[in-house]
Amino acid sequence: MSAVIASLLAVVILAGVVYDTARLITPREPRCPTLARLRGRRAALEAGERWCTGLLLHGRIEPADYQARMSRLAHGERYPGDTRGASAS
Repeated sequence: MSAVIASLLAVVILAGVVYDTARLITPREPRCPTLARLRGRRAALEAGERWCTGLLLHGRIEPADYQARMSRLAHGERYPGDTRGASAS
């Protein structure tokens, strides 16, 4: 009985090894899982939001520019724009 259990366990482990190897070798398989990509995208959007808020609080961008940047972030653009052309009044 223990030989049957051991052989079944070996087959399951071998199947897992073959599956993982094939998954890593194939070029069409994405390198990071879907949830990890989504979490990274959300983190990038949140970082952009914090950056824009900091710019507004320190007076480096106007409220209208802040609103436009936040609108672009809400639509999924990670990089809402640079501050080189913004007024520093």
